[in-house]
Amino acid sequence: MSRRRSFPPELLDALRATSLFDALALLGLYWKKDADFVPLKNQTTVRVHVTVNGGVVELLITDLKWYDTRAALGGGGAIDLTMHLLRLSFVDAVRLLASHVNSFTPRKEGE
Repeated sequence: MSRRRSFPPELLDALRATSLFDALALLGLYWKKDADFVPLKNQTTVRVHVTVNGGVVELLITDLKWYDTRAALGGGGAIDLTMHLLRLSFVDAVRLLASHVNSFTPRKEGE
């Protein structure tokens, strides 16, 4: 019987706490904030357009939560967003993010 391997809890916690904007940069995806967007409910919500595989995805981002307006699907955290945008499994999304996380410098507020 093979032994099941899992990711270190510290890694998963770090990835789950990663800013979604940092995650987009970490993945090398081009994104642009919609400067004309006015949020209705939460004033911290931002609308961004992300280029993925030749198409554009429109996301509403509030803290660590995201919502894809065209797919009518939402989630929370960098792992979930990576799974959605790149159509990866949980394991593949964690591996991809983890492979970049050590060489990445998070953006500063206002960048």
